[in-house]
Amino acid sequence: MLATLINALAIVVGSVLGLFIKKGLKKEYEVAVFSAAGIVTLVIGMQMAFKSTHMLAFALALIIGGLLGTLLGVERGILKLGDVLKRRFAKADDSSFAYGFLSASVLYCAGAMAIVGSFKAGTEGDYGILLTKSALDGFMSIIFASAMGPGVAFSALSVLVYQGILTIASVWIAPYVSPLMLAEVTGIGGALVIMIGINLLDLKKLKTGDFLPALVVTVLFVLLMPFVSFL
Repeated sequence: MLATLINALAIVVGSVLGLFIKKGLKKEYEVAVFSAAGIVTLVIGMQMAFKSTHMLAFALALIIGGLLGTLLGVERGILKLGDVLKRRFAKADDSSFAYGFLSASVLYCAGAMAIVGSFKAGTEGDYGILLTKSALDGFMSIIFASAMGPGVAFSALSVLVYQGILTIASVWIAPYVSPLMLAEVTGIGGALVIMIGINLLDLKKLKTGDFLPALVVTVLFVLLMPFVSFL
């Protein structure tokens, strides 16, 4: 858990630096910050999405996951949690808090580094991947917090819970996680990150949270692939 705690701390520190930068920015410069954050996020998402090698499974997972998430109101629930945190810790008029919390949580938890790093920390005591991820997440937190505000800092809670569970359960889960599983989960995670970039660039408002079930769907698809050849 030590590496996960360091990861969460890096996000908080990066966010504080980002908020300090945001405080000194004039309104007309905020557009440039949002644009930079959007472009960087798109590039990261594309790099992740190209890891997928099974396009049909990728497409079906996104469609089915999006339908399930919409039915269950996943994004609505996450935003409500963000609003609860905002009422307790932020200004009442900070409208971007919940979206910052959601977007940063997806970005920091959707990649393969979170999964593999947690498994290595839990099974081998190897913190190398998570420490590298901490540095990357800290840097991204500066950019994200300067664009989206204090909600980004609270995504550290999501990282603590997600990577903490993976680390603790790694002994039981790791044997079932193949390179193919990592590639396909990373691909779907990349699609979610691309959605965040599109939102930051204000090209279209996508409910990224409603597509989170696609991660579970793609895991099921990978498990079915040995028996269903067309996937």
